Amino acid sequence: MTQSVTTAWQRLTELATHPYSLTDLFAKDSEVTSNTNHAANAWNRVEEFQASACGIHLDYSKQLIDQQVWHTLLELAEEKNLTDKIAAMLSGEAVNVSEKRPALHTALRLPTDATLELEGVNIVKDIHDTLDKMEDMVEQIRGKLWRGFAGDAITDVVNLGVGGSDLGPLMASTALSGLATTDIQVHFVSNMDGGQLELLLKHLNPKTTLFIIASKSFSTLDTLSNAQTALAWLETFTSRQTALRRHFIGLSANSQKMMEWGVPTTNQLTLWYWVGGRFSLWSAIGFAVAIQIGMKHFKALLAGANAMDEHFAITAFHKNLPVILGLIGVWNSTFLGINAHTVLPYDGRLKYLPSYLTQLEMESNGKSVDTQGRPIDYATCPILWGEVGSNAQHAFYQLLHQGTQQVSCDFIASIHRYEIASKGLKEQHLLSLANCIAQSRVLAFGNLPQEQANISKSAKTIDHSRQYRGNQPSSTLLLNELTPQTLGALVALYEHKVYVMASIWDINPFDQWGVEMGKKVALDVYDALLDEFSHSSNLPRLQSIAIQTNKTDFDASTLALLTQISQR
Repeated sequence: MTQSVTTAWQRLTELATHPYSLTDLFAKDSEVTSNTNHAANAWNRVEEFQASACGIHLDYSKQLIDQQVWHTLLELAEEKNLTDKIAAMLSGEAVNVSEKRPALHTALRLPTDATLELEGVNIVKDIHDTLDKMEDMVEQIRGKLWRGFAGDAITDVVNLGVGGSDLGPLMASTALSGLATTDIQVHFVSNMDGGQLELLLKHLNPKTTLFIIASKSFSTLDTLSNAQTALAWLETFTSRQTALRRHFIGLSANSQKMMEWGVPTTNQLTLWYWVGGRFSLWSAIGFAVAIQIGMKHFKALLAGANAMDEHFAITAFHKNLPVILGLIGVWNSTFLGINAHTVLPYDGRLKYLPSYLTQLEMESNGKSVDTQGRPIDYATCPILWGEVGSNAQHAFYQLLHQGTQQVSCDFIASIHRYEIASKGLKEQHLLSLANCIAQSRVLAFGNLPQEQANISKSAKTIDHSRQYRGNQPSSTLLLNELTPQTLGALVALYEHKVYVMASIWDINPFDQWGVEMGKKVALDVYDALLDEFSHSSNLPRLQSIAIQTNKTDFDASTLALLTQISQR
């Protein structure tokens, strides 16, 4: 028996063997309500399985749970000391146990008058000092005061990052693009192969382009390779020193490496070791977002996230949005064996939210050892993916409705949009909302009785190709309106969901050792490729940070691939 097994865990294991039919669960709810004539003690599934906070309404009545399962999940949260674990993270304890660090992304959105001491220092002051410097730089750029090497104002900003330094700001800038109050164009480049940057440079004016190098460690090869290419491009038009001073800003926790690369201290914004990359949107990593929408809206984004932090910290578990989503995620993945989860925003502005959450959840909770480093024998993070709902309906919904896989779903939509727009846009928004609600309905219940009767009557016999089995669990999150505040709250909601699940599973969501080895081996393969291509002798060797590996140490397949490349 593993350490994670408690009394509630054992009971949930038993409950998971029972069949759960959403059609039957809703039917029982209707029977109880009807028989009790809406008495005060009547059980109402929809009323019980919903909660609201920070401009977000959550309906989780279409999950495969009943009263007994839900109450046992709440007991599990208590047995796993979730209250203490939430307090530990928010107060700055070293919850990142493998690296012996706190995980204080929540501190990044604390208000100015808050106090949070870490190692005897009030980090809130440091955070707001950086925000003040960030605001000054943002206003210089937006106000046309930051000039390029020829004296022209900046027209284009290119964020060079990868992972959380790309996915976070890309997601937020797209979601809030309607609030852009500048004609400065913001672009995002992350691919190591240079393809994105090559296409972009063809259309950019070197005199008016500013590059942001976003890297917590300032040693990420994906980002630095793009930065080096951008610098080489600018050096064909001006001196290296001028290019670095006028056209580059560094965002990192490593000031020394930024200086060694050539970024002046005046062009640097600070991160901190206690902020993980995938949790760093709220820091200077959000610089590109602030340029696009202005610091007023960026601070509203922070305020929305802080509101969700406060809700997470003080709200009873049965009405606590992150706790609810986290416990349901554990129930589906660990106990019901549902190993796939999809995020389906019915709002094109949230097109990059599924990609952002893919990293947030799978990099955080894709773990197979507990906080003591011991192997675990239960399922943790499911495979997560998603797409804008209207696109997904014409892509993978076929599998959701009629495939052999069970998949849990999160539907996300905004209630209000296009309030002062044309009638046509309002109607399109209502159509999108209708599809969101209808799809969750069909996934839950399949063919409704009347529809089944019509199909059978028309076809004389049952046509299984036209049957929808239903019973796919889903939650629906409705935003009052997509604003900086509600977006901040939504992202913070998912951050805390990840922490709840990790706390129940007894894993560390704040390290990511699984991504490191591939990077190290890639450096060895890179050196081997340089040896194969004599014409590449002018390319930089990276052996100073690579593991020294003789080619004979490679496996047969790697050697064969290297041979194929060198012979063509």
